[in-house]
Amino acid sequence: MADFVAEAFQNEFLSDGGTDVHAIVRITASNASGATAAASGAGGVEVIIVDTSGSMGERGIQQGALAATAALQEITDGTLFAVIAGNHLAWQVYPPSPVPGLAVMNSANRAAAMGAVRGFRADGGTAMGQWLLAARQVFETAPASLRRHAILLTDGANEHETPDQLSWAINSCAGVFQADCRGVGDRWQVEEVRRIASALLGTVDLIPRPEEMASEFQSMMRTSMSRGVANAELRVWAPQGAQVLFVKQVSPNLEDLTTRRREVNPLTGGYPTGAWSDEDRDYHVAVRLPAKSVGQEQLAARVQLAVGEEVKAQALVKAKWSNDDALTARINPQVAQYTGQAELAAAIQDGLAAKAAGREDEATSKLGRAVQLANEAGNAEMTSRLKKVVEIDNAETGTVRLKKQVEKLDEMALDTASTKTTRVRK
Repeated sequence: MADFVAEAFQNEFLSDGGTDVHAIVRITASNASGATAAASGAGGVEVIIVDTSGSMGERGIQQGALAATAALQEITDGTLFAVIAGNHLAWQVYPPSPVPGLAVMNSANRAAAMGAVRGFRADGGTAMGQWLLAARQVFETAPASLRRHAILLTDGANEHETPDQLSWAINSCAGVFQADCRGVGDRWQVEEVRRIASALLGTVDLIPRPEEMASEFQSMMRTSMSRGVANAELRVWAPQGAQVLFVKQVSPNLEDLTTRRREVNPLTGGYPTGAWSDEDRDYHVAVRLPAKSVGQEQLAARVQLAVGEEVKAQALVKAKWSNDDALTARINPQVAQYTGQAELAAAIQDGLAAKAAGREDEATSKLGRAVQLANEAGNAEMTSRLKKVVEIDNAETGTVRLKKQVEKLDEMALDTASTKTTRVRK
């Protein structure tokens, strides 16, 4: 049985007339590993989706087959699984059936699936929405109570369906399964694939070379196998008259959950968090309260983690009004750092988009601000990535110049890393 603990980090003091309360709520899960779940009879569903479009070429398709094989080797016996190949169409490679379906992982089916992926051939275009819809059909043949996870690999832009078609497919899959997405090489579009991963509560990352696909697939599947809690929901209660401004996951990745609110009751919203292993995650919750007079106190929010209808953990967010500037002026360090990291991610993404569009002044300003924020946070890794895109004249002031020659992979690596956060020290 999984255990969850919730704790809140905040400055609960508001100045006279103050209304907005910010808190970082950390949820820690234990006894939630896949091994624990297997012992209790829980299970999962895994679908591997591999791009087999013509742009993959012979080298890419061979490495894609090796990557799928590496993932298949990590799927534990008893897990339901399938393999889908995609170009401008999508079809089920394993189990071999004209209708969507799943196989139960065992030694015989693993060997058969490995044989099937060796038959991958590079041909056709790219329509990722078709791949997602095919995966949805497969997942819907399994009980909804099971953990549902997909790995999606692409090497190119979604050129063979419209943006609206892709959006429709993404929206139709949201809440049905989670998906970790990877792009190989430098011809895919980070923002396009990030949209899929974000909506499906997964991750997006760059695989620079085809030869690195297998180790990445192995790692992703191991992580998925460790998740023994199929699905959990963050619930935020706020008092009558209050407004929940936003709910965002801020660690280990940045993800705005605000628009995904499900009304649990008139005062409580539920926000999806997906599957859990033994891990912890941080959420930034902001609530606007009606101002009260100095000396008054109020419960600003009750943040819970629920599995099904059972509440597993709870943290309280409080508000106290004071006229003591020494108390009200403090910014909680966790809140401050995660706010800075969210601004850093936006500055990087906006800067790269402006650069791609030829708006060099805007790109210089945005990426300069990113350098400044990374420097202030002591984020050496991000500063190093930024140095591959801009010349830094003064990190403290964010004075930079765009580099004349930049490797596309360096820009993509910076973009995909922008939403990965570092843990705040207490």
